[in-house]
Amino acid sequence: MPTREVHCTEGVAWLASRKFGPEVAVVTSMPDSSEVPGLGFAGWRKWFTDTAALICRQLDDEGVAIFYQTDVKLDGRWVDKGFLVSTGAEAAGSSCLWHKVVCRAPAGIITFGRPAYAHLLCFSRNKRLEKGQAFADVLPRLGEMTWARAMGLEACEAIATFLTKHTATRTVVDPFCGVGTMLAVANDHGLDAIGVELSAKRAEKARHLQLK
Repeated sequence: MPTREVHCTEGVAWLASRKFGPEVAVVTSMPDSSEVPGLGFAGWRKWFTDTAALICRQLDDEGVAIFYQTDVKLDGRWVDKGFLVSTGAEAAGSSCLWHKVVCRAPAGIITFGRPAYAHLLCFSRNKRLEKGQAFADVLPRLGEMTWARAMGLEACEAIATFLTKHTATRTVVDPFCGVGTMLAVANDHGLDAIGVELSAKRAEKARHLQLK
């Protein structure tokens, strides 16, 4: 029976105190600037790239880190979170194994504040993929969201399928787990799950979220 544990604490400090083995993958969606307004935009950018680097550094050389991130606009300018994540991962010595696009709205739909797609990026220091391990570069649907800032269920399913088929992952860690969508999907795929969430209310939901 897959296990799940959720820690109600600050995710970066928790990460900094851990070092993961080859059986652990980190899958997360890091907060955007609106969720940490005290940092200011420049401070948030540094925090974001530094945290991506920390996640990659704490993994085993064969481990993978997967980030689900949606860009935003600030003062009419695009903030490319895929670039920021990649900058942090590169600083940690990790390479991009794949970069997928997840459709948040049907092709042809015009959006403004947020794009009609999200980034899904996977990094590792040593792991490399073979031809038979590829999957679609464009995911046509995000899937149902368990709360306003959740990763969509279809995106989570694609991640869990990749991890179980093509990596040594036995445990999924989400240091910004929200109400626990990725944790629940990981459990449904037979993987243990560990989440970290600063909000006590969301952490309690994450401990008990069931999708089936």
